Amino acid sequence: MLTESERALARAVLIHGPIARSALTNRLGLSPASLTRLAKPFLDRGYLVELDDLADGSVGRPVRPLDVAPGLGRFGGVKITGDALEVVVTDVRAEPIAQRTAPLDTHEPRAVAALIAAALRALESETLVGVGVALGGAVDGGVVRFAPFLEWEDVGFAQLLERELDVPVTLENDLVALAEAERWFGLGRGMPGFVVLTIGAGVGYGLVVGGEVVRSSEAGLGLGGHIPLSDSGPLCQAGHRGCSQAMLTSGSIAAQVAAALQRPVTYDEALALAAAGEPAAVAVVDAAADALGRFIALAANLTFQDAAVLAGEGIALFTVSEERVRTAISAGRDPRAEPVRLYVDDSGFAAWARGAAAVAIQSAVDRLRLD
Repeated sequence: MLTESERALARAVLIHGPIARSALTNRLGLSPASLTRLAKPFLDRGYLVELDDLADGSVGRPVRPLDVAPGLGRFGGVKITGDALEVVVTDVRAEPIAQRTAPLDTHEPRAVAALIAAALRALESETLVGVGVALGGAVDGGVVRFAPFLEWEDVGFAQLLERELDVPVTLENDLVALAEAERWFGLGRGMPGFVVLTIGAGVGYGLVVGGEVVRSSEAGLGLGGHIPLSDSGPLCQAGHRGCSQAMLTSGSIAAQVAAALQRPVTYDEALALAAAGEPAAVAVVDAAADALGRFIALAANLTFQDAAVLAGEGIALFTVSEERVRTAISAGRDPRAEPVRLYVDDSGFAAWARGAAAVAIQSAVDRLRLD
């Protein structure tokens, strides 16, 4: 397997490439000679390639950037929800090539594995290098310790899916996977630290510090879901008034507007009504926007991270209420603190599936052999 230095090189080129050797030596703390020795087996095996000469503006001969070789394989990413599979096939940098949503009409583990295999085969005729699976719950290696929405406990799901696909499968908590995707290939690339906040059917929270995703056995407990955000807000299902679940989930926002209008209302319709000035919808959406701003400010304050990536299928709340959200963030921060830098991933459910593909790519890098 790769040494730590070899792994660092592979990751640096994958994340930041095409990249000049001088930039790599600075990033990895290596001498030019050490980098040459380290890169040679990757070049010999065809994992890395040298690109054509490129003038970088400095004195001397043009540089030849290093990059990952084209055609290193494709990866599958799957986000499992309670009623659907979000499936994506990506290249080695987690860029989607094909994607689809497949209904999930069973929670029986073997049947779910078969449905995932069928969905991936429908998207990709070539052999995948690896597959990542992300879900809401606690994951330990290839085992789902618990996933309440699937009613799974101690399910060795990675092994079940590997039998179906005959490729390595990486299993991960969905928020951890999303944070890894943003760190390696997404909006957080190159940032040493940031928080990841997701809104949609639920409320999620992830954290990157010192260039690494913070991992914990409590990642699947939804601990960001019940932070109090409003003294006068509605109750969540657990009886908490004005918590993040009650204020920010798409279901709660739609239900509040529906109750006020005395008719069924979808989440998208609630936002559209608010944008059109319907008073009841405006009141609900404004309160949610204020709560989202408080949530972002709290996350920044408590983690000392001044960057936040917003994602999730409910991110349209920010889109329609950006000014109000930013005002609430400022109100929740000390005026001497750095302004919070916001980055919005508006790819919806695809972001979750791409996160699953990203952890499969990470696992593939760790499996590389040079001998």
